[in-house]
Amino acid sequence: MRLRDRVVVSVLTGVGIAAVLRLADWWFRADHIAEPVLFALLSLAFWYGISRVVLGWINYAAIAKPAHRPAPAGHSVAIFTTSSPGEPLSMFEKTLAACAEIRYPHTTYLLDDTQDARFGAVAERFGARHLELIGLPGAKAGKINRALSLTNEDFILVLDPDHIPFPEFLDRVLGHFDDDSVGFVQVSQAYYNQSRSFTAAAAAQQTYAFYGPGQMGLYGHGAAVAIGANCTFRRKALESIGGHGIGLAEDLVTAIRLHAAEWKSVYVPEIVSRGLVPEDLGSFFRQQMKWSRGVYEVVFAELPHAIGALGWRQRLSYLTIGTYYFFGATTLLYLIFPYLYLWTGFQPTSMRFAEFIAETGPVALVGVVLYLFVQRWMCDRDTETGLHLKGLALKIACWPIFLAGTLLAIVRADIPYIPTAKESVRGRFLNLAWPSLLLIFIYVVTLLHVINVRLRASEGSLELSSGAVWGMLLFATLPVLMSGGAIRAAWQARSLPKRPPWDEVDVTRSGEA
Repeated sequence: MRLRDRVVVSVLTGVGIAAVLRLADWWFRADHIAEPVLFALLSLAFWYGISRVVLGWINYAAIAKPAHRPAPAGHSVAIFTTSSPGEPLSMFEKTLAACAEIRYPHTTYLLDDTQDARFGAVAERFGARHLELIGLPGAKAGKINRALSLTNEDFILVLDPDHIPFPEFLDRVLGHFDDDSVGFVQVSQAYYNQSRSFTAAAAAQQTYAFYGPGQMGLYGHGAAVAIGANCTFRRKALESIGGHGIGLAEDLVTAIRLHAAEWKSVYVPEIVSRGLVPEDLGSFFRQQMKWSRGVYEVVFAELPHAIGALGWRQRLSYLTIGTYYFFGATTLLYLIFPYLYLWTGFQPTSMRFAEFIAETGPVALVGVVLYLFVQRWMCDRDTETGLHLKGLALKIACWPIFLAGTLLAIVRADIPYIPTAKESVRGRFLNLAWPSLLLIFIYVVTLLHVINVRLRASEGSLELSSGAVWGMLLFATLPVLMSGGAIRAAWQARSLPKRPPWDEVDVTRSGEA
């Protein structure tokens, strides 16, 4: 990050924070409160969103990239990749073949609980060691911890089985372990199947900013996190915390424990492997349910124990990550308020719509400008820049999933660890699209109701209520427009791609991918 870049980010952040303070001064005026309880709920939803934006700005202000350190000779390195029942054997042929092409000397281990002899044969064919680990608790993390006790390499790369590493992978990360305080090195995560469906493209878009300026900012704050794939750990670091963390968000659990134990993390914003992102809406929903329930473990279970050992920037970073899925609850409130007013006349606030636009406009403008500016730190600028509207549409479509994950976390309900599907899974359109279709139905009925009421109203009452009515209709219309993405994704889920995505990958040219 050059000096002039940091100046631009700092200036934009300063202007944005000033606009937020001005907005807060205007928002919390007594004459804006129409119904106190509703106003409090609306303020919770609105300022949760604003706080996420401001925290993003603070994160961007710390963007940093480590200088490359050549990998020294002589390190003993293991690659752990896991297999589970039902995962396609042909995918492992590509992954293990690519692992064999990694230039730095290493040993690849297949941690297998499929009880299928063909997996052992594939591992042997590509020079990997086959560890049959059956019936262990803790899913993927349980197998990793058992494998730690059966191996002795100093560094362990945890590689998801759907990721195809490039030959230079280890050369780009091992040099950072010359600093004895570094516990793990995380690299970017990218995908080779993101063009195969609307869901895949949208899901990939949701990750671009995180794996670019997002993680680079966390690294600048000393809080770069492990992602569960493409992360290389120092064995001593894992042993110091009793092994890899277990849970639905085992990567974040491991990261916060390592940071609390005063191990440093390094983030290398380079694409040295590509993997899979869910291609169908049903698989994406299941993945998001697992994550939305699991991430709260950081806030409810891990952060209270680790908070005293973390720096303030690390605390803020983990709190920010751990509350990401509260978006589901706030979206529900945003959906309810317009319809509550249009049907009953009850509204949480008496703000004029034009004033609201005037006060929020500067915050929104700075947010968009800064979001576009930091895209110069995307990991693959040729394909990852833009407004990412597909990703936004899919995020909004997931609000019921996020809400369910939040409620399950509050009551401490357990859900099983289910690996993300590696191939498309056929889904029924109505099963996947019904929340969006229901929203559209309610919107159309409400629109007809508003038209009918206003046709019968007097000229004076129309003039008095026009601003509020059209403002609420606008707020109701935006999520309906965005629901088109979810409907498209649900429609695509009725049919599956003809070939699995890894069939199109040539691992002999993976370094050019």
